[in-house]
Amino acid sequence: MPENYKLNRRNLMLGAGVIAATLTTKLAYASDDTAANPIDLTGVSILITGCSSGFGRLGAEHYARLGAKVFATMRNLPRSEATELETLAATENLDISVLEIDVTLDDQIEAGVAQALEATGGTLDVLINNAGMAISGPIEAQDMAATQRIFDTNVFGAHRMTRAVLPPMRAAGRGQIFNVTSQLGRVIVPGFGQYSPTKFALEAMSEQLAYEVASHGIEVTIIQPGGYPTKIWTNQITPTSELKSRLPDDILTAYPQLTAGMGTEGNGGGDSDPMDIPHAIAKTIAMPIGSRPLRIALHPVARPQEMINTVSAKTQLAVLGNSPFGPSIKAVLD
Repeated sequence: MPENYKLNRRNLMLGAGVIAATLTTKLAYASDDTAANPIDLTGVSILITGCSSGFGRLGAEHYARLGAKVFATMRNLPRSEATELETLAATENLDISVLEIDVTLDDQIEAGVAQALEATGGTLDVLINNAGMAISGPIEAQDMAATQRIFDTNVFGAHRMTRAVLPPMRAAGRGQIFNVTSQLGRVIVPGFGQYSPTKFALEAMSEQLAYEVASHGIEVTIIQPGGYPTKIWTNQITPTSELKSRLPDDILTAYPQLTAGMGTEGNGGGDSDPMDIPHAIAKTIAMPIGSRPLRIALHPVARPQEMINTVSAKTQLAVLGNSPFGPSIKAVLD
């Protein structure tokens, strides 16, 4: 395990200020594991949700190749994606265990986290809440079935997972939680349904959590990807088509520009490299405790949320920096 994991953030909170704000842009999308500057995650245990594809699958491979002990979770086992990952791990001698966790099911979360803790002797260094989904269309078109479905995955799922891992992290006096939100957790684009509301909620929950767990030596980092070519664009087709089939004609005709394309594949992501996300997460894990940023905006071109991140941090410090909450606020933001 890296030497920095022996430190306790409680010893750093009132010392030198955290350099999160200055590091946010530097970490935006630079590669971390070059031959000249390799990252070593040997001994670090990492549990990731949503590993059947996208950032979760890429991350599971990447962190394991850097030496980490990875618990790659996904729902609906057995499935071909799990077999492929297990075969890859065996071929490359990577320490990857595939576990079944549907983040909407409490019993699977309890069982999956228990398996991971048993394999590590009761500790878990890192949780990456990556599982997520999208359903498009205007807000009026989002019935309660669709709304509950997306919030259950994108918000409540991360909440369930976080609550499951915090007791052992608190007992160890250390830990790192990454919550994957979105550029659309800070910036609004019409027609994305409840996706932005869920990511805004996860942003707020993550920041509040960061202040609350700082004194326990636990850090929270919010990953804010822009558009990347992952399966989220195709995976949204089925739930969006199901929603569209339930909508009355008056809603469909009231928002023609926003409902015409419901249930078709979007063209988001372009040719940006999804490995930006695992690279940034690995780099952050390897950073000294107390220097990891609260938010990391990721995209090679467009990161408009950085302006909002800066204003938000300044506002929090101005409002609460000299309050009884000041030490934890400053430990996370200053």
